[in-house]
Amino acid sequence: MARKKFTIEYIVRSSPSILFEFVTEPSKLAQWFSDTCDGNDTTIVFGWSGSRELADIVDFIEDEYVKYHWKDNKKDEFFSFRIYKSEISFETVLEVTDFAEEKEIKDQTRLWDSQIDELKHHIGAG
Repeated sequence: MARKKFTIEYIVRSSPSILFEFVTEPSKLAQWFSDTCDGNDTTIVFGWSGSRELADIVDFIEDEYVKYHWKDNKKDEFFSFRIYKSEISFETVLEVTDFAEEKEIKDQTRLWDSQIDELKHHIGAG
């Protein structure tokens, strides 16, 4: 079954530059996204319960956007984080884009909700 792209937006009480560190730096990603994390400027190794997954950084705009591609996923699938200030409320917005089978998007969204709650906790924003 074909996987579909979906996007979720979260308000995060943080400066864009601090939030960007938490979605790009391995030591910060290991605090909320995975159990362990290591990497360099092009590849990140995420670890969960003894298993490891590699993701390439395929696009990067300082303090604004990072796009990751899981090494074992289809070439056109990715997950990304875009950070911007709302023009209306001036709040910092974190936009998450990911892929899942249509019947799994709701569960995947709940997983992201949980992960972003953990992120907010570590940033001190929630």
